[in-house]
Amino acid sequence: MAPTPIEKMERLSEHLGGPEIYIKRDDLCWGFTEGGNKVRKLEFVVADALDHGADTLVTCGAVQSNHCRLTLAAAVKEGLKCRLILEERVPGSFNATATGNNLLFNLLGVEKIRVVHGGSNLVEEMEEELSDLSREGRKGYAIPVGASDEIGSLGYVVCAEEIIEQLRSLGLSMNYVVCPSGSGGTHSGLLAGFFYNKSDITVLGFNVGRDREAQEELVFDLTNKLTAKLEMDQDIDRAKVCCFDEYVGPGYALPTEEMKDAVRFVARLEGIILDPVYSGKAMAGLIDKVNKGYFKPDQMVMFIHTGGVPALYAYNHEFL
Repeated sequence: MAPTPIEKMERLSEHLGGPEIYIKRDDLCWGFTEGGNKVRKLEFVVADALDHGADTLVTCGAVQSNHCRLTLAAAVKEGLKCRLILEERVPGSFNATATGNNLLFNLLGVEKIRVVHGGSNLVEEMEEELSDLSREGRKGYAIPVGASDEIGSLGYVVCAEEIIEQLRSLGLSMNYVVCPSGSGGTHSGLLAGFFYNKSDITVLGFNVGRDREAQEELVFDLTNKLTAKLEMDQDIDRAKVCCFDEYVGPGYALPTEEMKDAVRFVARLEGIILDPVYSGKAMAGLIDKVNKGYFKPDQMVMFIHTGGVPALYAYNHEFL
Protein backbone atom coordinates (compact mmCIF):
# COMPACT_ATOMS: atom_id res chain seq x y z
CA MET A 1 0.00 0.00 0.00
CA ALA A 2 1.36 3.44 -0.92
CA PRO A 3 1.80 5.86 2.01
CA THR A 4 -1.22 8.10 2.54
CA PRO A 5 -0.43 11.84 2.41
CA ILE A 6 0.20 14.18 5.32
CA GLU A 7 -1.21 17.66 4.73
CA LYS A 8 -1.03 20.82 6.79
CA MET A 9 -4.44 22.19 7.74
CA GLU A 10 -3.38 25.78 7.11
CA ARG A 11 -6.74 27.50 7.46
CA LEU A 12 -7.89 25.45 10.45
CA SER A 13 -4.61 26.12 12.27
CA GLU A 14 -4.83 29.83 11.53
CA HIS A 15 -8.47 30.05 12.54
CA LEU A 16 -7.83 28.31 15.88
CA GLY A 17 -4.65 30.28 16.57
CA GLY A 18 -2.31 27.33 17.02
CA PRO A 19 -0.99 24.70 17.39
CA GLU A 20 0.03 23.72 13.86
CA ILE A 21 -2.42 21.00 12.80
CA TYR A 22 -1.64 18.38 10.18
CA ILE A 23 -3.86 15.59 8.89
CA LYS A 24 -2.90 12.04 7.91
CA ARG A 25 -5.28 11.17 5.08
CA ASP A 26 -6.09 7.55 5.86
CA ASP A 27 -9.48 8.22 4.34
CA LEU A 28 -7.45 7.82 1.14
CA CYS A 29 -6.44 4.23 1.97
CA TRP A 30 -7.87 2.93 -1.29
CA GLY A 31 -7.69 -0.54 -2.77
CA PHE A 32 -11.16 -1.31 -1.41
CA THR A 33 -14.47 0.52 -1.77
CA GLU A 34 -14.26 4.14 -0.52
CA GLY A 35 -11.20 3.48 1.67
CA GLY A 36 -10.53 4.13 5.34
CA ASN A 37 -8.42 2.95 8.26
CA LYS A 38 -9.82 -0.59 8.20
CA VAL A 39 -7.98 -1.21 4.92
CA ARG A 40 -4.67 -1.27 6.82
CA LYS A 41 -6.02 -3.85 9.27
CA LEU A 42 -7.67 -5.98 6.60
CA GLU A 43 -4.37 -6.36 4.76
CA PHE A 44 -3.26 -8.52 7.65
CA VAL A 45 -6.44 -10.34 8.69
CA VAL A 46 -7.55 -11.25 5.17
CA ALA A 47 -4.06 -12.60 4.45
CA ASP A 48 -4.45 -14.75 7.58
CA ALA A 49 -7.89 -15.89 6.41
CA LEU A 50 -6.45 -16.98 3.06
CA ASP A 51 -3.58 -18.76 4.83
CA HIS A 52 -6.21 -20.74 6.76
CA GLY A 53 -8.04 -21.73 3.56
CA ALA A 54 -11.17 -19.70 4.24
CA ASP A 55 -13.78 -19.26 1.52
CA THR A 56 -16.06 -16.93 3.52
CA LEU A 57 -15.38 -13.93 5.77
CA VAL A 58 -17.72 -13.38 8.71
CA THR A 59 -17.67 -10.12 10.63
CA CYS A 60 -19.82 -7.80 12.68
CA GLY A 61 -20.42 -4.14 13.40
CA ALA A 62 -23.04 -1.43 13.73
CA VAL A 63 -25.78 -0.98 11.13
CA GLN A 64 -23.71 1.58 9.18
CA SER A 65 -20.38 -0.15 9.84
CA ASN A 66 -17.47 1.03 7.70
CA HIS A 67 -15.56 -2.04 8.82
CA CYS A 68 -18.30 -4.33 7.48
CA ARG A 69 -18.35 -2.47 4.17
CA LEU A 70 -14.58 -2.75 3.75
CA THR A 71 -14.47 -6.40 4.86
CA LEU A 72 -17.11 -7.17 2.24
CA ALA A 73 -15.12 -5.26 -0.40
CA ALA A 74 -11.96 -7.16 0.56
CA ALA A 75 -13.86 -10.44 0.21
CA VAL A 76 -15.01 -9.43 -3.28
CA LYS A 77 -11.45 -8.51 -4.25
CA GLU A 78 -10.14 -11.91 -3.09
CA GLY A 79 -13.00 -13.95 -4.58
CA LEU A 80 -14.48 -14.84 -1.19
CA LYS A 81 -18.04 -14.74 0.14
CA CYS A 82 -18.97 -12.53 3.08
CA ARG A 83 -21.61 -12.64 5.81
CA LEU A 84 -22.35 -9.67 8.08
CA ILE A 85 -23.85 -9.50 11.55
CA LEU A 86 -25.14 -5.99 12.22
CA GLU A 87 -25.77 -4.91 15.79
CA GLU A 88 -28.72 -2.56 16.14
CA ARG A 89 -27.16 -0.48 18.91
CA VAL A 90 -29.89 2.13 18.53
CA PRO A 91 -33.29 0.34 18.53
CA GLY A 92 -35.03 0.60 15.16
CA SER A 93 -31.97 2.06 13.42
CA PHE A 94 -31.52 -0.66 10.79
CA ASN A 95 -33.11 0.15 7.46
CA ALA A 96 -32.42 -2.27 4.63
CA THR A 97 -33.14 0.45 2.07
CA ALA A 98 -31.01 3.14 3.73
CA THR A 99 -28.26 4.93 1.87
CA GLY A 100 -24.64 5.07 3.09
CA ASN A 101 -23.01 1.73 3.86
CA ASN A 102 -26.34 -0.15 3.74
CA LEU A 103 -26.54 0.73 0.05
CA LEU A 104 -22.97 -0.44 -0.50
CA PHE A 105 -23.56 -3.76 1.31
CA ASN A 106 -26.14 -4.62 -1.34
CA LEU A 107 -24.21 -3.15 -4.25
CA LEU A 108 -21.16 -5.25 -3.32
CA GLY A 109 -23.25 -8.42 -3.18
CA VAL A 110 -23.20 -9.41 0.49
CA GLU A 111 -24.19 -13.07 0.85
CA LYS A 112 -26.12 -12.63 4.08
CA ILE A 113 -26.97 -9.91 6.59
CA ARG A 114 -28.30 -10.80 10.00
CA VAL A 115 -29.42 -8.03 12.35
CA VAL A 116 -29.14 -8.62 16.11
CA HIS A 117 -30.20 -6.57 19.12
CA GLY A 118 -27.83 -4.11 20.76
CA GLY A 119 -25.74 -5.76 23.46
CA SER A 120 -25.76 -9.17 21.74
CA ASN A 121 -22.72 -11.39 22.18
CA LEU A 122 -21.16 -10.84 18.77
CA VAL A 123 -18.48 -13.48 19.25
CA GLU A 124 -21.20 -16.09 19.81
CA GLU A 125 -23.17 -14.78 16.84
CA MET A 126 -20.14 -15.16 14.57
CA GLU A 127 -19.46 -18.65 15.93
CA GLU A 128 -23.01 -19.59 14.96
CA GLU A 129 -22.35 -18.40 11.40
CA LEU A 130 -19.09 -20.38 11.29
CA SER A 131 -20.98 -23.50 12.42
CA ASP A 132 -23.62 -22.97 9.71
CA LEU A 133 -20.87 -22.64 7.10
CA SER A 134 -19.17 -25.78 8.35
CA ARG A 135 -22.40 -27.76 8.02
CA GLU A 136 -22.55 -26.54 4.40
CA GLY A 137 -19.04 -27.86 3.79
CA ARG A 138 -17.52 -24.39 3.74
CA LYS A 139 -14.75 -22.76 5.76
CA GLY A 140 -15.44 -19.43 7.41
CA TYR A 141 -13.08 -17.00 9.08
CA ALA A 142 -14.32 -14.66 11.81
CA ILE A 143 -13.00 -11.09 11.95
CA PRO A 144 -13.74 -9.16 15.17
CA VAL A 145 -15.34 -5.71 15.29
CA GLY A 146 -13.07 -3.26 13.50
CA ALA A 147 -10.54 -6.03 12.76
CA SER A 148 -9.09 -4.87 16.08
CA ASP A 149 -7.08 -7.81 17.31
CA GLU A 150 -3.32 -8.35 17.46
CA ILE A 151 -3.31 -9.35 13.78
CA GLY A 152 -5.35 -6.50 12.33
CA SER A 153 -3.81 -3.86 14.58
CA LEU A 154 -0.42 -4.57 13.02
CA GLY A 155 -1.70 -2.36 10.20
CA TYR A 156 -1.30 0.65 12.48
CA VAL A 157 2.09 -0.45 13.73
CA VAL A 158 3.08 -0.15 10.06
CA CYS A 159 1.26 3.21 9.87
CA ALA A 160 3.28 4.53 12.84
CA GLU A 161 6.49 3.56 11.04
CA GLU A 162 5.17 5.23 7.89
CA ILE A 163 4.46 8.45 9.82
CA ILE A 164 7.96 8.48 11.34
CA GLU A 165 9.54 8.11 7.90
CA GLN A 166 7.28 10.75 6.34
CA LEU A 167 8.03 13.25 9.11
CA ARG A 168 11.73 12.62 8.64
CA SER A 169 11.52 13.25 4.91
CA LEU A 170 9.38 16.38 5.43
CA GLY A 171 11.67 17.73 8.13
CA LEU A 172 8.82 17.85 10.65
CA SER A 173 8.64 16.94 14.32
CA MET A 174 5.24 16.07 15.76
CA ASN A 175 4.26 16.41 19.44
CA TYR A 176 0.90 14.65 19.28
CA VAL A 177 -1.02 12.25 17.08
CA VAL A 178 -4.79 12.37 17.59
CA CYS A 179 -7.17 9.59 16.51
CA PRO A 180 -10.71 8.37 17.09
CA SER A 181 -10.72 5.50 19.59
CA GLY A 182 -13.44 2.88 19.07
CA SER A 183 -12.65 -0.83 18.74
CA GLY A 184 -9.09 0.14 19.67
CA GLY A 185 -6.99 -1.23 16.82
CA THR A 186 -5.95 2.10 15.32
CA HIS A 187 -5.13 3.63 18.70
CA SER A 188 -3.28 0.53 19.96
CA GLY A 189 -1.36 0.04 16.74
CA LEU A 190 -0.10 3.63 16.78
CA LEU A 191 0.95 3.32 20.44
CA ALA A 192 2.78 0.05 19.84
CA GLY A 193 4.33 1.31 16.61
CA PHE A 194 5.76 4.49 18.12
CA PHE A 195 6.92 2.55 21.20
CA TYR A 196 8.57 -0.12 19.04
CA ASN A 197 10.38 2.57 17.04
CA LYS A 198 11.40 4.52 20.18
CA SER A 199 9.43 7.60 19.14
CA ASP A 200 8.31 10.07 21.81
CA ILE A 201 5.14 11.15 19.93
CA THR A 202 2.16 11.20 22.30
CA VAL A 203 -1.01 9.48 21.04
CA LEU A 204 -4.37 10.88 22.16
CA GLY A 205 -7.57 8.95 21.58
CA PHE A 206 -11.01 10.54 21.40
CA ASN A 207 -13.65 7.99 22.35
CA VAL A 208 -16.65 7.32 20.15
CA GLY A 209 -18.59 5.00 22.47
CA ARG A 210 -17.13 3.95 25.82
CA ASP A 211 -16.27 5.88 28.94
CA ARG A 212 -12.64 6.79 29.55
CA GLU A 213 -11.76 4.02 32.00
CA ALA A 214 -13.21 1.20 29.90
CA GLN A 215 -11.63 2.51 26.68
CA GLU A 216 -8.20 2.96 28.21
CA GLU A 217 -8.27 -0.59 29.59
CA LEU A 218 -9.28 -1.96 26.17
CA VAL A 219 -6.49 -0.03 24.41
CA PHE A 220 -3.90 -0.91 27.07
CA ASP A 221 -4.72 -4.63 26.84
CA LEU A 222 -4.59 -4.69 23.03
CA THR A 223 -1.36 -2.66 22.94
CA ASN A 224 0.33 -5.20 25.21
CA LYS A 225 -0.88 -8.06 23.02
CA LEU A 226 0.78 -6.23 20.14
CA THR A 227 4.06 -5.70 21.99
CA ALA A 228 4.05 -9.44 22.78
CA LYS A 229 3.41 -10.28 19.11
CA LEU A 230 6.26 -7.97 18.15
CA GLU A 231 8.40 -9.90 20.68
CA MET A 232 9.27 -6.79 22.62
CA ASP A 233 10.74 -7.40 26.06
CA GLN A 234 8.69 -4.66 27.69
CA ASP A 235 5.02 -3.69 27.99
CA ILE A 236 3.93 -0.14 27.32
CA ASP A 237 3.57 2.18 30.31
CA ARG A 238 -0.10 2.45 31.30
CA ALA A 239 0.31 6.22 31.59
CA LYS A 240 0.89 6.44 27.82
CA VAL A 241 -2.70 5.33 27.15
CA CYS A 242 -4.83 8.49 27.09
CA CYS A 243 -8.48 8.66 26.02
CA PHE A 244 -11.03 11.46 26.25
CA ASP A 245 -14.72 10.62 26.64
CA GLU A 246 -16.26 14.10 26.83
CA TYR A 247 -17.23 14.09 23.15
CA VAL A 248 -19.12 10.78 22.92
CA GLY A 249 -22.47 12.47 23.58
CA PRO A 250 -25.51 10.22 24.12
CA GLY A 251 -23.74 7.16 22.67
CA TYR A 252 -22.06 5.42 19.77
CA ALA A 253 -23.18 6.72 16.35
CA LEU A 254 -25.55 9.20 17.99
CA PRO A 255 -24.94 12.73 16.69
CA THR A 256 -23.84 15.66 18.81
CA GLU A 257 -24.07 19.34 17.93
CA GLU A 258 -20.29 19.62 18.40
CA MET A 259 -19.72 16.81 15.89
CA LYS A 260 -21.98 18.46 13.33
CA ASP A 261 -20.25 21.79 13.83
CA ALA A 262 -16.82 20.16 13.40
CA VAL A 263 -17.85 18.36 10.20
CA ARG A 264 -19.17 21.61 8.71
CA PHE A 265 -16.18 23.59 9.97
CA VAL A 266 -13.55 21.33 8.40
CA ALA A 267 -15.53 20.99 5.17
CA ARG A 268 -15.80 24.76 4.77
CA LEU A 269 -12.25 25.61 5.89
CA GLU A 270 -10.28 22.74 4.36
CA GLY A 271 -12.54 21.05 1.81
CA ILE A 272 -12.16 17.76 3.72
CA ILE A 273 -15.19 15.62 4.58
CA LEU A 274 -15.29 13.86 7.96
CA ASP A 275 -17.64 11.07 9.02
CA PRO A 276 -20.26 11.51 11.79
CA VAL A 277 -19.30 8.52 13.96
CA TYR A 278 -15.50 8.60 14.26
CA SER A 279 -13.53 11.46 12.74
CA GLY A 280 -16.31 14.01 13.29
CA LYS A 281 -16.43 13.41 17.05
CA ALA A 282 -12.64 13.22 17.30
CA MET A 283 -12.27 16.52 15.44
CA ALA A 284 -14.86 18.10 17.72
CA GLY A 285 -12.69 17.00 20.62
CA LEU A 286 -9.49 18.30 19.04
CA ILE A 287 -11.04 21.71 18.33
CA ASP A 288 -12.36 21.97 21.88
CA LYS A 289 -8.99 21.02 23.38
CA VAL A 290 -7.27 23.68 21.24
CA ASN A 291 -9.81 26.30 22.35
CA LYS A 292 -9.28 25.34 26.00
CA GLY A 293 -5.48 25.64 25.75
CA TYR A 294 -4.63 21.95 26.08
CA PHE A 295 -1.94 22.35 23.39
CA LYS A 296 0.73 25.04 23.32
CA PRO A 297 0.61 27.39 20.31
CA ASP A 298 4.08 26.30 19.14
CA GLN A 299 3.29 22.58 19.25
CA MET A 300 2.48 20.35 16.27
CA VAL A 301 -0.48 17.98 16.17
CA MET A 302 -1.41 15.34 13.58
CA PHE A 303 -5.02 14.21 13.18
CA ILE A 304 -5.61 10.73 11.76
CA HIS A 305 -8.56 10.82 9.33
CA THR A 306 -9.88 7.27 9.58
CA GLY A 307 -12.31 7.54 6.65
CA GLY A 308 -15.88 6.29 6.90
CA VAL A 309 -17.32 9.06 4.75
CA PRO A 310 -20.07 6.86 3.15
CA ALA A 311 -21.79 6.69 6.55
CA LEU A 312 -22.26 10.47 6.40
CA TYR A 313 -24.88 10.09 3.67
CA ALA A 314 -27.14 8.16 6.03
CA TYR A 315 -27.10 11.22 8.34
CA ASN A 316 -28.27 13.72 5.73
CA HIS A 317 -31.26 14.69 7.91
CA GLU A 318 -28.80 15.89 10.58
CA PHE A 319 -26.99 18.26 8.23
CA LEU A 320 -29.67 19.58 5.86
